[in-house]
Amino acid sequence: MKVRQTREHVAVEQTWNLDDLFPNREAWENELREILHQLPLLTEFKGSLHTGAENLLACLEAKEAIVVKASLVASYASLRSSEDGTNPQNQANSARVGDAISTLNAALSFIPSEILELPDGSIEKYLQEEPGLEPFRKNLEDLLETKPHRLSADTEAALASLGEVFSAPYTIYQRGKLSDMTFTPVQDSNGVEHPVSFALFETDYEMSEDTELRRASYQSFSKTLATYQNSFAAVYATEVKKQTVLSRLRGYESVTQMLLQPQQVTQEMYHNILDIIGTELAPHMRRYAKLKAKELGLEKLKFCDLKAPLDPEFSPPITIEEAGKTIKAALAVMGPEYAEIMETALDNRWIDYVDNVGKSTGAFCSTPYSNHSYILITWSGNMRSAFTLAHELGHAGHFMLAGRNQAYANFRPSMYCIEAPSTLNELLLAQHIVEQSDDPRLKRWVILQLLNTYYHNFVTHQLEAQLQRKVYEAAQADVPITAKKMAEWKGEVLANFWGDAVELDEAASLTWMRQPHYYMGLYPYTYAAGLTASTAMAAKIREEGQAAVDRWLDVLKAGGTLKPLELMKLAGLDMSDPQPIRDAVAYVGSLVTELEHLFEA
Repeated sequence: MKVRQTREHVAVEQTWNLDDLFPNREAWENELREILHQLPLLTEFKGSLHTGAENLLACLEAKEAIVVKASLVASYASLRSSEDGTNPQNQANSARVGDAISTLNAALSFIPSEILELPDGSIEKYLQEEPGLEPFRKNLEDLLETKPHRLSADTEAALASLGEVFSAPYTIYQRGKLSDMTFTPVQDSNGVEHPVSFALFETDYEMSEDTELRRASYQSFSKTLATYQNSFAAVYATEVKKQTVLSRLRGYESVTQMLLQPQQVTQEMYHNILDIIGTELAPHMRRYAKLKAKELGLEKLKFCDLKAPLDPEFSPPITIEEAGKTIKAALAVMGPEYAEIMETALDNRWIDYVDNVGKSTGAFCSTPYSNHSYILITWSGNMRSAFTLAHELGHAGHFMLAGRNQAYANFRPSMYCIEAPSTLNELLLAQHIVEQSDDPRLKRWVILQLLNTYYHNFVTHQLEAQLQRKVYEAAQADVPITAKKMAEWKGEVLANFWGDAVELDEAASLTWMRQPHYYMGLYPYTYAAGLTASTAMAAKIREEGQAAVDRWLDVLKAGGTLKPLELMKLAGLDMSDPQPIRDAVAYVGSLVTELEHLFEA
C-alpha cells in the first residue's frame, strides 16, 4: 500500500522555499520580538490624532510599517502550519503569532477610534492640507463609512484583544480536519490498497476513473466525517454566533449586511449571484449529470460520481514541468511583466506541490506585502492540477502587480474581485490548448476541463453560499445551529439544484464539513462573482485583443484603490447589471450542449 510521507521525507525541490520569508526560525523569532518591542513607539500617538494632518500621516506611516512586518511574521507561521499542521512546533508558533497579532490589533485600535471621533469634515481638511495622506485616502473614506457601526474606543480595544479567541473556531476546525481525522484505507478495482486523506480524496480519488476506488474512498471519507459532525457543528455554530452577536452589537440589520460592508457590494449584487446562478444554471448542470451517467454506463449518477472523468483515456499524465510550460505559453498574451512573474514563480520554488501528512487541503496563494507569493497545491499529475496551478498563479500575478504599484494601504481589493484574475487564467489556458489543435476529441476534453472550473465556482462554492445564506437567516431568527440542521439544510440545497439527475445519499449532506470558507465571512459566493467577471473578460480579450489585456492589467495593478464596481468598470464590465451573470450561465449551457453533440458524433 502506498504510504503518505511525513514532511521531513518529501522531495525538497517540490516544496516552497520559506527561507525567502525568514532564513530560519531564529530570524522569525527575532522579528516577532522586535514587533512587540516597537509597539510603544506607535502607541505614543494615542490621544494626539486631533492635532493635525502631519501627525496623522506620521501615525499612519508608522502603523503601516509595523503591520507589514507583522504580516510577514504571520504569513510564515501560517504557511508552516499549512505545510504540516501536525507539527507541534508549527502549532505552537501559530498560537504565539495569533496572540501577538491580537496584542498588536488591540494596541492599534485607538487609531480608527480617534479618527472617527474627529469633528465632521476633519479628514477631508487633512487630505487637502497634507499631500502625503493621499495613499491613505480610500482607507480613510472607507473608515468613515463604518462610523454608524463603531463602538466606544475601549470596547473596540477589548474586541481587538480577543482576536485569537474570535479566530478559535477556524483554528479548531483546521486542527480537527488536518491533525485528528484518520480514514480507513480502501481497495481499487484491482485489489490494490490505497490510503485515504482529505487531500488524496479531494485531489485524486474523487476524480478517479476507477468507480470502485471512487465510491469506496467516498464511503471511507464520509464515515470519518460522520463521526466528527457534532463537534464540527458546535465549532461552526460558535463562528455563526460570534458573527451574529457582533452584527447586533454594531447595529447592523443582519450578519449579511455586516459581512458585505467590507466587500463594498450591495445585498442586491450578492443575492443576484445566488438566485440567478442557483435557478438558471441548474437545468444545464442536470443535463451534464445525465450525460455523465450515460457515458459512464451508470444506471444512476451518484453524488460521489459527479467528478468522475468522462474521457479518462484522453487525459494522459502531465508532469509539473510540462504543465508549467503550457501555462506560460497560455499566459504569454498577458505581456512580459506578467510572464516574468509566472516564470519566477515556477522556477524559484514559490510553489508547494507535494502531499504529506498534515498538509492543508485544497489550494491557495498567499502573497505577503513586500515579499513574493507562496502557492500551496497537492499535485495529482493530471490536467485538473494544471488548471488549479494556473488559477493560483492568477492570484500570484494579481497581488505581485498590485504590490509593485500600490502602497500597503491599497494593496488588496475587495474580496468580491479576488477570484476574477485566478479564473481568467483558467479560461486563457483552455483557450490556448484548443488553439493548438483541430482535434475534436481535444476540444471535447478542454470543454470538460472548463466545466470542471465552472463546477468548482458555480456549483460547489455557489451551493456553499446557498447554505451559508440559510444558516445566517436561521441565526438571525435565533434558530440553533446543529449537525442535524446543517445536514438538513445542505440536503435541501443539493436536492433543489440537482433534482432527479443525481442520487443523493446521507453522506452528501455532510459536505458542509469539507470547506473552510464558512469561517471566512461571505467568501463562497465570491468565487461565482469572480468567474462571472472573468468569463466576460475572456470574451473581451478574444474580441478586442491587446486593448482588453491592457485594461485588465490596469485592474490588477490598481489593487484596492477602487471599489469593486469601479474596478470592474475599469476593465469595461458593469457588475451591477445581472446580465453578465446570465451571460456566464448561458455560456456554461452552451458548453454542455456542445459536449452533448461531441459525444454523439
